[in-house]
Amino acid sequence: MLEDRAAAESPTPWPTAYPDGYAVVDVETTGLARDDRIVSAAVYQLDARGQVEDQWYTLVNPERDPGPVWIHGLTTEVLSGAPLFPEIAGELAARLDGRVLVAHNAAFDWSMLAREFARARATAPVRQRLCTIALSKELRLPLPNHKLESLAAHYGVVQQRAHHALDDARVLAEAFRPSLRLAAQAGLRLPLLACQPLTEWSDGPARSATVGYQPSYRQSTWRASRKRPACPYPNPGRYEPGEQLIQGMRVAFSGDTSIDRELLEDRAIDAGLHIATSVSRLTSLLVTNDPDSPTSKTTKARSFGTPVIDEAAFMQLLLHVTPAPGTSGGS
Repeated sequence: MLEDRAAAESPTPWPTAYPDGYAVVDVETTGLARDDRIVSAAVYQLDARGQVEDQWYTLVNPERDPGPVWIHGLTTEVLSGAPLFPEIAGELAARLDGRVLVAHNAAFDWSMLAREFARARATAPVRQRLCTIALSKELRLPLPNHKLESLAAHYGVVQQRAHHALDDARVLAEAFRPSLRLAAQAGLRLPLLACQPLTEWSDGPARSATVGYQPSYRQSTWRASRKRPACPYPNPGRYEPGEQLIQGMRVAFSGDTSIDRELLEDRAIDAGLHIATSVSRLTSLLVTNDPDSPTSKTTKARSFGTPVIDEAAFMQLLLHVTPAPGTSGGS
């Protein structure tokens, strides 16, 4: 393509800190809950500068009802002969290994993959992920919203089969490549996030694929490989919008999150933040993807003047948490 040739001939040096390769991923699932399963997965392997190296697609038998067939089009009959996840885990892992996982709303795709690998008593070989929504925000692309179709339209990428994992991965790969080049030309630091694999997983009761099935959304549980320590830092006060988080800040969460709540809380604890189970005058920040919902936490946050941000903004803030005063690196 002409744009690829132009990029190759560009005198702008490629940032040396950029990753060596990417795995653009899309998964279709039985739903959005923590015990839902993957029904199909696709991976586009890209090299360091975004050139396509390989593509791969598979159906996956979820061993339960397929969920929203009207969205992904995969029926029980279609999936009955598909491989189980443990049967494709090795090949999928080989395609992810050593690469940054790229997805649109990457927290969701990563959490689904992490759970499936944990069920298979394996570990997803992913250490970092990049969300194309976050990258679009960093690039300040003039998008009407952050849907994949809007990002694709911005770059003139034509969607052929929406909610088909392989085509969604293709569309995302084609849209990610010019975004990556723009970031490189601007010397932009990529919004990379660390991935913490699950070490154990326990599902709730198995779901039946028979007619008359009534879904049960009983939550599953997982246990991290370490115990969560108490926050060792004093509360420095409220978060100031536009500033950085400071170790010791009390963070509360409300409503559904794309990434498993436990994983999200672990990320915050690792950064030196305190997880608050409720909102009070001492709460530094409330994280919610639905700030207009009339929950007790959002209502209290408004009454106390507690800053409220969404999950994506919070994950970006976690990249640069300021050390607590008096600690190494602090003021």
